[in-house]
Amino acid sequence: MAFRNEDDKTAYWKENISLLVKLLVVWFVVSFGAGIIFADALNEIRFFGFKLGFWFAQQGSIYIFVALIFVYMAKMNALDKKYGVDEE
Repeated sequence: MAFRNEDDKTAYWKENISLLVKLLVVWFVVSFGAGIIFADALNEIRFFGFKLGFWFAQQGSIYIFVALIFVYMAKMNALDKKYGVDEE
């Protein structure tokens, strides 16, 4: 499907890029921040018997990344419906 007009197209891409930036910031904070920068402080906390900083570096950032994929999918489906470019 095509956009109704140029204003819808511009607004759609503005919202799309905004969503991407927000999700990338979350991904960066979790992977780089929790796994590297704040690892020493997080290592004071135990999670399933492991230090939390280590857990985020090894497992947690991957779980968050997969969750971000599903969030992106849901948000983009809603955005597509909002602008009438969904596949349904």
